[in-house]
Amino acid sequence: MPAIGTSFRLGELAVRFGCELAGDPEIRVGRVAGLDGGPDAVGFLVNPALLDELAKARLGAVILERRHAAGCPVPALIHANPHATFARVAALLHPSAPVQAGVHPSAVVHPSARVASDAEVGALAVVDAGAVVGPRCSVGPQCFVGPGVVLGADTRLVQRVSVTAGARLGERCLVHPGAVIGADGFGNAREATRWVKVPQLGGVAIGDDVEIGANTTIDRGALGDTCIEDGVRLDNQIQVGHNVHIGAHTAIAACTGIAGSTRIGARCMIGGGTGIGGQIRIGDDIVIAGFGMVTRSITAPGMYSSVLPVEEVRLWRRIVARIKRLDVLATRVRKLENAAGIDTGHDNDI
Repeated sequence: MPAIGTSFRLGELAVRFGCELAGDPEIRVGRVAGLDGGPDAVGFLVNPALLDELAKARLGAVILERRHAAGCPVPALIHANPHATFARVAALLHPSAPVQAGVHPSAVVHPSARVASDAEVGALAVVDAGAVVGPRCSVGPQCFVGPGVVLGADTRLVQRVSVTAGARLGERCLVHPGAVIGADGFGNAREATRWVKVPQLGGVAIGDDVEIGANTTIDRGALGDTCIEDGVRLDNQIQVGHNVHIGAHTAIAACTGIAGSTRIGARCMIGGGTGIGGQIRIGDDIVIAGFGMVTRSITAPGMYSSVLPVEEVRLWRRIVARIKRLDVLATRVRKLENAAGIDTGHDNDI
């Protein structure tokens, strides 16, 4: 891994990341920046709306698609997927801080816990009985690794992360501050006017290369495990209910709530603020636009949306008033159809 501050020739970057280079291969860049960055930086362009800014770019290079290369006034690294290529270049030029092996004097590690010799346990962290912290892991300041928890190699808990209930995280996971993994699910049984708590006896199983955003919560299962498969991306402030199953490489944006026992397939994309009801099945390769309300299962791949977009308040009030009158209108239409002898077969829909 290169040291912070290391620069690379454009020719090296082109070879390393499979780009076509238009420009001087000897130019060196050492950081990433927006299109208004300096000559020692590399940027990227995906959105055609920024072509005017591209024309004024003064970067060392821009990563872009071939169709935009002619309008680039500086050297171009041409690739079919500029955003992903930029991500890899940024990771190379701005590597994460290396793990500082050892246990901080203020940390508490239970005698029965196993912490790899090259792992890091930060200030005021707790590693409880029977927990396993794998090779090159980083348990950041004030983190809690509960009894029986297993952290796979190269997994990083940034700060104030709580992992409980024997949860298991795979390799190379990244968990941001404030996340809680393995808290009790919302299990309650109604008895007359009272609630009886249902013991939550399962765990959480998380695959490899999963990223979990700040203050996101993943509840333990009631009986079996809540499962997050390989490569999943969870944004900040997401609620994952008990016994939810999220398929590999699915990405979910902030403030989404997923009720218990729902199953989401692989490679899905779910927009922010979406609400997903309990015991629903969502298939593979499904896109749900932001603020969607998912109240039924979806099986066919495609893009789905709900919730009306914002309107000027007077227009919005008229729309709502009309929606409220739709049932009356539908009844009138049915009566007219019946009087005309038209059988639409829709009587059960009204």
